[in-house]
Formats: sequence, structure tokens, C-alpha cells
Amino acid sequence: MIDRNPWLLVGGCLSLTAAAIHLACIVGGPDWYLFLGAGEGMVQAAERGDWRAPAITLLIAATLAMAGLYALSGAGVIARLPLLKAGLLVITAAFLLRGAVLFRPSMLGRSDLSPTFLIASSSIVLAIGVIHAIGIWRGWNRL
Repeated sequence: MIDRNPWLLVGGCLSLTAAAIHLACIVGGPDWYLFLGAGEGMVQAAERGDWRAPAITLLIAATLAMAGLYALSGAGVIARLPLLKAGLLVITAAFLLRGAVLFRPSMLGRSDLSPTFLIASSSIVLAIGVIHAIGIWRGWNRL
């Protein structure tokens, strides 16, 4: 029987889902950026057809996809990736730090984002970070 880490499995799936949602923004255009809470500048850039909106969104999606792959690797679902422990620690720290914006929105330095978006996105990212942290803690000796 293969030993799987369900916490990292869930964390990986959540990261990959977030990556897919970001890719959907690129395909869906300005209305999707607006609906999903992107800042005013990003929505306007998408409306103008500025290449930076999809480029930034693609970079975020790629980063989330990599985080998802590292979590799935830690979960024992895919092959072991290089620097697995270090990668998972960095990814988890990034999620937790971004999620900390929930408690101090000024940390993000983005006055163009709505309070609703900040609360929702920070809560989601914090939850993903906590799930990753539990997965690392529970599976440390097997990573």
C-alpha cells in the first residue's frame, strides 16, 4: 500500500484549482477579472488588451500550478520533485504570509482591491497555507 498524505493532496488540488481559475480569467477577459476581484488597474489593462494583464495572470497561474505539483509530490501522488521539503516550506510560507493580509490588509499595499476581495482571497489563501502546513507537519519524516 502506498502511503499518501491527504493534507498535501487537498492542498495540491486547491492550488491547481486556483491556477485553473487564473487561466480562466485570461480566456474570459475583463469581465472575469472584474468578477473574480482583480484590481481596477488589472481590469482596465485587460479591457485595453494590454499584454501585461494576461502575462501577470499567467505567471500567477504557473506559480500556483508549481505549488500544486510540489504538494502532490509531497502527497506521494506524483514522482518526487527536487528539493521537496524546502520547496514545500517556501510555498507554505508564501501562502501563510499572503493569508496574513486578512489580519492586516495594509500589508498588501493595494488600495484598489475591495475589502470583500481581500477578506475572501486572504481567507482562501490562509486556509490553503494551513492545509499545507498540516500536511508538512504530519508527513515530515516521509518527505
